[in-house]
This record gives sequence, C-alpha cells and structure tokens, in this order.
Amino acid sequence: MYSAFRTACERVLRIPADPEPPPGDEASTKIYRAADNYYKYLLVVWAISSFATILPTLIATIACLAAAAASDLSPWFALIPAFFLVLMIIVSVIHLAIVRLNYEKRWYIVTDRSLRVREGVVGVQEMTVTFANIQNISISQGPLQRLLGIANLRVDTAGGAGAAGDSHHGAAQTAHVAWFRGVDNAPQVRELIQSRLRQWKDAGLGDHDDHSPEISAPGDAAMLAALRDVRAAATALREAVAHPA
Repeated sequence: MYSAFRTACERVLRIPADPEPPPGDEASTKIYRAADNYYKYLLVVWAISSFATILPTLIATIACLAAAAASDLSPWFALIPAFFLVLMIIVSVIHLAIVRLNYEKRWYIVTDRSLRVREGVVGVQEMTVTFANIQNISISQGPLQRLLGIANLRVDTAGGAGAAGDSHHGAAQTAHVAWFRGVDNAPQVRELIQSRLRQWKDAGLGDHDDHSPEISAPGDAAMLAALRDVRAAATALREAVAHPA
C-alpha cells in the first residue's frame, strides 16, 4: 500500500528525480543519506504530535457516549466527536506516510568544490553551496538524537551565520543555511567538508585577499618594465640637471 502511495505522491506532487551532483569532480562525489535512526526519531515526533491531537477528541467521544448512556440522550449524540476522531486518525496515517516519504527523499551530496542538499516532499527545497561561500560548520544534537546516535550538521554560508535557530525537525531551511539532518557520521562529514575546503583554498581558488599580489599576466610584466625605464630616464634627467656638463 505504501508503494502505491509513494508512486501517487511522486506523480501528483511532481517530486523531482534524484538530484544531480553539484559542480565538481565526479570522482570526488560523496552521497550521504539520513540514518535509519533518523526515521525512528521522526516516528517518535509523529507519535507525540498524533497523540496530542487525537487524545482530546477520543476523550470527548467517550464522554459523549457515557453521557448518552446515563441519560435519555440518543447515542447519535456522540457522532460529531466520533466523526472528528476518525478524521484525525485518517489524517495521522497519511501524515505517517508523508513522514516516511520525506525521509526517503532526503539527499546530501558533497564534491571537491561544492555541496548540495535536498529535502521536502510537498515543498521540495534544494540548496547548492560552493566552498567559496562557506563560513562555518557546526554540529547540534538534542537529547533524543544523542540517544539514537544521530546529529544535525549545519553549514553557514556568507551572510547566514546565526540566521537560523534550532536544528529540530521541521525548522525552516533559510537561504543562507544548509542542514545535513539526521546523519550518524556528522563529525566525519564535517571533516570531509573542512579538508576539501582547505584543499580548495590551497589550490589558489579561495579569496584573493589571502594571497600576496604577484605579476601573473604578460601585460603586467611589460607594464612593469616600462615603468622601470621611465624611472631610469627620470633619474638620468635629474642627474643631468643637478650636474650640468
């Protein structure tokens, strides 16, 4: 049944196919997915939210049935809360299927030049970050995440440091923050990104301010030679004026 639901969602919601790797060497491409325990984490969040919404309606339905049994009220009196109870259960089951699909459609891709993150089902979010824009990489864990051995890796880009709040499920991905949610190897992914960022900068592809100015173009060398000739001519002229023959 879930396979049919997934196929229908992919068709109706027009969920894109698997993402293409971001710019970079194809041989360097690393693909990461959310850990199995992340799905368990999502199940716990789903169970808590479903329980919080269904329990009040369930109590109201039982109370209406008890009131109808203790008086001359018709049992039909409990139909209204019972209808909402059934509706909430159906919505909760659909939500569970979407949670599963959301987990499956989560991608994290890293190359030697950039990274790409895709998440979401109803609203698909895809973000590509080049190493030139990365400002900070951090890891966060809640108590339940620590228990399950998973963490969220946050990548701040230029202009985005401190822009987002917590990393819990459902937090919006801003235009300047990319999340690797629910990974069980966050330190290794962070080290990979940091090492490739260092390689990228060491290769001379980083900020120009990090390097001392050098003459690199033939035109620059010719201009420098011409300026030296002008300086030599000016020095000779000054000497001639100061010590006339």
